[in-house]
Amino acid sequence: MKAGNQLALKLGKVTAVYPGSFDPITYGHLDLITRGAMLFDKLVVAVLRNTAKQPLFTAEERVEMLREVVRDYLNVEVDCFEGLLVDYAARKGATVLLRGIRAISDYEYELQMALMNRRLRPEIETVFLMAGEAYSFLSSRLVKEVVALGGDISGLVPPIVEARLRERVSGGS
Repeated sequence: MKAGNQLALKLGKVTAVYPGSFDPITYGHLDLITRGAMLFDKLVVAVLRNTAKQPLFTAEERVEMLREVVRDYLNVEVDCFEGLLVDYAARKGATVLLRGIRAISDYEYELQMALMNRRLRPEIETVFLMAGEAYSFLSSRLVKEVVALGGDISGLVPPIVEARLRERVSGGS
């Protein structure tokens, strides 16, 4: 362990980054944010700006929705990034990457990413949290499919997100 990490851990000042597309944010994401905010001194929820994908919401819209949903979390910051996650985390002074795992298939992918991130920046650790049982099936992709087909998504996303989703799917911009 490098001296910077040892000092951060001794002082109890640990910043973690929870990255994702959050297109849109679900209660599964919010569960991890809540738990991460309790574990770390500061949690940066980082929206990935990925030009290779065609998200339903722009990065700015996703940041706006996240900020609204987590406004009462005093130690949570919402930001946007592009490029290598570990480089962004280093710029934010983070020593931890927070990742959620719903199933074995998530673990296989996340393990590969964690090992590559460790190779790139060994001073940054990846911490995995298991999804809460109530959210182990939940994904943004499924939520978008259900709302597009006119299904009920209440209880899967915060009300402000549901309203924005319904507006977007019904043809609003």
